[in-house]
Amino acid sequence: MEKTSWLDLAAIVVVVIFLNWAQSTWDSYSVTILRMVGINIILGLSMNLINGFTGQFSLGHAGFMAVGAYTVALLTMPVAVKQMNFFMVPQAPFLANIVWPFFPSMLMAGLMAAIFGLLIGIPVLRLRGDYLAIATLGFAEVIRVVIVNIKPITNGALGLKAIPTFTSLWWIWGTVIITVLLMKRLVNSSYGTALKAITEDEVAAEAMGVNLFYHKLMSFTLSAFLAGIGGALLAGHLGTVDPSQFTFMLTFNILLIAVLGGLGSITGSVIAAAIVTVGSEWLRIVESPITLGALYIPGISGMRMVIFSFLLIIVIIYYQQGLMGRREISWKWIFSLFRRRSSEVKS
Repeated sequence: MEKTSWLDLAAIVVVVIFLNWAQSTWDSYSVTILRMVGINIILGLSMNLINGFTGQFSLGHAGFMAVGAYTVALLTMPVAVKQMNFFMVPQAPFLANIVWPFFPSMLMAGLMAAIFGLLIGIPVLRLRGDYLAIATLGFAEVIRVVIVNIKPITNGALGLKAIPTFTSLWWIWGTVIITVLLMKRLVNSSYGTALKAITEDEVAAEAMGVNLFYHKLMSFTLSAFLAGIGGALLAGHLGTVDPSQFTFMLTFNILLIAVLGGLGSITGSVIAAAIVTVGSEWLRIVESPITLGALYIPGISGMRMVIFSFLLIIVIIYYQQGLMGRREISWKWIFSLFRRRSSEVKS
């Protein structure tokens, strides 16, 4: 086994020890935030795969998350819970008695989202730039509207309640570790090199023999799969899903993570997911009334998103590469940093 592989394994062990400590010592609110950090890391990486590494401006992630969330909900809910939810319109018979364990349900959620991604990607990935963004955003809205209207399957606008909350800290962060390792292997492979070439110059990449449409479609499908997994984990975390959760604002939050961290950086997405998740919770204070001595400041609903939107504007204008740009925190970089510091101390 290579040296870096042993170091990766050691890092995973450290993460497991930290999670065990957090699970046993942190309060439930802090653990909940840590769960959301993990889910947002997966979603940020899925967005970065298509927008950052492949250079295609896609805004359809909320739709893929909805597919994943509803799939895992319908497959894991007990029969009695399904009957309780579908009191207005009877549930479709082929779903009424299906109850799966969480793990295969989560994989099916990702697979269903990938199928939607494949079907959507075939027509829209022939578009570029703003046209692609508008088309994928439109498809995400179509998915949401369809969910509202196929009541025998999704329960319409009422959504699904009392979903089994299988999503634990271990499920989420185990998926995070697998996703990060998968992304790392993908980016460093010949396939990842082709994706980066498409990002830099599509004409030059095609001239070098890269099949543009095939690589874009595979990247888009894998991105949809990861978004579906993220949606499944979110449904298992919240215990409820409804169409109002999967609007453009959800896609905006994921896009903020990808842009803030750096389009084309795995490390950047991980860091930005932690910043955005913790920051959004901390900024709840601006939506609550504040009394400073004789000064009373009323809470303003939605102010958190105003602040985050302003943050995104600042990043785009003044720091377009994000926190990490395309750089990664690797073992090679860490060792070179230590050697540099050591030489400076000796001199």
